[in-house]
Amino acid sequence: MGNPLPRAAADSERLPSAIALPILSSDALSSVAYATEAALGVLILAGSGALALALPITLAIIALIAIVVLSYRQTIEAYPQGGGSYVVARDNLGTLPALIAAASLLIDYTLTAAVSLMAGTQALSSLLPELLSHETSFALLLLGLVGWANLRGVKEAGRAFALPTYAFVVMVALLAVFGLKDLVLVHGFQPDAPPLFKAVEPLGVFLILRAFSSGCSAMTGIEAIANGVKVFREPSARRARSTMLVMGTMLAAMFLVVSGLGFLYGVAPDPDRTVLAQIGMRAFGSGSVLLWALQITTLLILVLAANTAFAGFPRLAAMLAEDRFLPRQMGWIGDRLVFQNGIGVLVLATALIVVVCQGNTTVAVNLYALGVFSAFSLSQAGMVVRWWKQRGSGWQGRLALNALGALVTTVVLLVIVISKFDEGAWTVVIAIPVLVTLLARIRHRYRQVYAAIALPPGGIDPVQVAVRSEPIGNHSIVWVASLSRPTLDALRYAATVSDQVQGVWVLSEHEDPDAIRRDWDQLIGDDPHLQLCILESPFSSLITPFADFVDAQEEAHPHQTLTIVMPMAVPRYRFDGLLLNQRGINMRQALDARQNRIFTLVRYYLPA
Repeated sequence: MGNPLPRAAADSERLPSAIALPILSSDALSSVAYATEAALGVLILAGSGALALALPITLAIIALIAIVVLSYRQTIEAYPQGGGSYVVARDNLGTLPALIAAASLLIDYTLTAAVSLMAGTQALSSLLPELLSHETSFALLLLGLVGWANLRGVKEAGRAFALPTYAFVVMVALLAVFGLKDLVLVHGFQPDAPPLFKAVEPLGVFLILRAFSSGCSAMTGIEAIANGVKVFREPSARRARSTMLVMGTMLAAMFLVVSGLGFLYGVAPDPDRTVLAQIGMRAFGSGSVLLWALQITTLLILVLAANTAFAGFPRLAAMLAEDRFLPRQMGWIGDRLVFQNGIGVLVLATALIVVVCQGNTTVAVNLYALGVFSAFSLSQAGMVVRWWKQRGSGWQGRLALNALGALVTTVVLLVIVISKFDEGAWTVVIAIPVLVTLLARIRHRYRQVYAAIALPPGGIDPVQVAVRSEPIGNHSIVWVASLSRPTLDALRYAATVSDQVQGVWVLSEHEDPDAIRRDWDQLIGDDPHLQLCILESPFSSLITPFADFVDAQEEAHPHQTLTIVMPMAVPRYRFDGLLLNQRGINMRQALDARQNRIFTLVRYYLPA
């Protein structure tokens, strides 16, 4: 995916606000392409006359957007290192609410990527009807391109995505200008009557609430900036708060433009042409260059909106892996300084949804607003608890704002669950507790395994290399990833078959070499034949430095027998294979590829 980037380049991969805005806001801004249509699609069930309610519903959602944006600005200030729903709930509400927030967001990010890509293909098929039968294949192709761009790195993705996002914003602004010109000079502000549709359901409070909950899909992606504070250049928190305000303002204005023009032009849902395309045809003219530009930029931003999920899902998965709720490899940083395993999982999950939905956004849109508002509610509730505990300067006003955010988002969440339950929301209602249970079981098993391989607290006999009258002629290099029972067994084995044993530890980003040496000296003692070598990696890989070290030792001592000794915890259960030894397996593959000759595995069998 490109040449490896050194760890020192991580800061240079951070983005200015002008580029971070499109990479983190494309999901929220692009939602104006389908949010109005989602609301109209419900209102039309009550007949053509009910479509006029789209405008007051839009105004209510805009008020909700303002509350949530202002609330998340406070969250960014309180959590300058990144304050998504999982972090806020974990710190203030406890483990179970944090896992509910995490599960909701993981589902939401996956559905966001799928909906955005499928909606993008619909924007193109509105121009080219012959593509209608190929929407699924085209969405999968776009998914591959977005995944590839993200694997290339944050900065490269930002460069690729900035221009289309701003182009879409400009086209919606032109739509507003041309629409107002048309309404003032030609059309007049008397709204057109929409096409006649017979009512199939009565217009009541329940139907209006269903339309409102569908329109709330405009709010997806708002949290991405709070999750991605680390993407911004310093001062990152201040830049993130300003960007959040700009994004909220742009989102509200664009949503109002689309809903307002749709109302005045009497636009109704059409299975073969999107609402935005119909508005563009009225404002720009059918077949005009500006109409094509609107649809192409809509396609691009909807494709790029999936990038918000690619920015948020891997980062959240890495946080969960750090807390041992997901396999540790989900937190590994690839050569391009991105969480490449998280990106890969998201690509596969998104592809599955696209195939199941066959490119149709209707079902998926009904599902993913539920996850969004679950996360919103828990995040705001966590901030209320935080302000109540800390009671710093101005805490009453901060608490009141977050309490208002928690109240309104919880009400909307209940509305979505009730109104959309029969339309597919039941699947998310079931999926969230299932995913929470899975996350909790992973952490429970990790704790069991770590307790089993931990060194006894009372101390152990130090490892020593036997002093022999005649040297064996063998030198052992032991890969040390941690000081544990498997590592100790590997060191003891190496000490029995070698004249010299060298433990090699490759430092990860946050490890303290001085602390490692102290623990080593306490465990091993003072034995000149058993030494520790700590390697630093300029890149993210912890495997390449060890393999390079082995190559250097073989070249420096060509006539000496060199044995590579690796500890390996043998899983008791099949599921343990996903949690253990993944880096060790990669290490063995790397050494095999370099044709190192003598390689020994020292197995440590885990108890049940």
